[in-house]
Amino acid sequence: MLPAASDRGTVLVTGASSGIGAELAREFCRRGRHVVLVARRADKLQALAASLGSGAEVLAADLSKADDRAALPGRVAELGLVVDVLVNNAGLSTSGPVATSDPVAELNLVEVDVAAVVDLCSRFVPAMVSRGRGAVLNVASVGAFGPLPGQAAYGAAKAFVLSYTQALGQELADTGVVATTLCPGPVKTEFGAAAGISDADAEAALPKAMWVSAADVAAAAVDGLAAGKTVVVPGAFNRVGAAAYKILPRRLLLPVLARTHPSLKKR
Repeated sequence: MLPAASDRGTVLVTGASSGIGAELAREFCRRGRHVVLVARRADKLQALAASLGSGAEVLAADLSKADDRAALPGRVAELGLVVDVLVNNAGLSTSGPVATSDPVAELNLVEVDVAAVVDLCSRFVPAMVSRGRGAVLNVASVGAFGPLPGQAAYGAAKAFVLSYTQALGQELADTGVVATTLCPGPVKTEFGAAAGISDADAEAALPKAMWVSAADVAAAAVDGLAAGKTVVVPGAFNRVGAAAYKILPRRLLLPVLARTHPSLKKR
């Protein structure tokens, strides 16, 4: 459940410059919450903060860098705020076969999608537990429920986030702090293009029923967090797909995924 709003309390949203992150910030503000927006692109954050009004602060940071992550608690404290809700939304993907991958890009993915989640939870959750109130929303993907040929590192990273957050949530039982994993399906944002997958290719590969808007994903996420859900999968079709992903034999499922993935079909 969400902790009650307070004068000094804030929602820290990483990856807030666009897409789901920006919509999560808007959704929390609509519900009367103060937000701290974190991402690399300060100009995008400033524009979003201006649209949100006085209830938003900007802290530009590169979450692939350990020093930037380590500095965040102190920077939030300098604003006179405490993080009541931590939203680890920042993430990126690579695409294509591992055999042609760039090791620098792959390790950068691990830093942002995995290390940053662990790092920020380790830095902000202890204070939540000490206060006896708080919430964590970690963003994974429907790809977290099984291997993802064509985006092997991304699928594995999101599987880590799902497992980590479920374990964290159990550890936090009876502390007044909750943890939820958001597992969205495909969403039209800058995310796909940055990974080298166009919207057209993605739409051709994925059923129309899987697509959910970023605003609807954000609303479902905050509703789920407020309800104390451990996992939120927006969209009925995606929930069915996630269940099937866990049940279907990998020897049957993986060849189908490999044949239909846009980055592997081009080979």
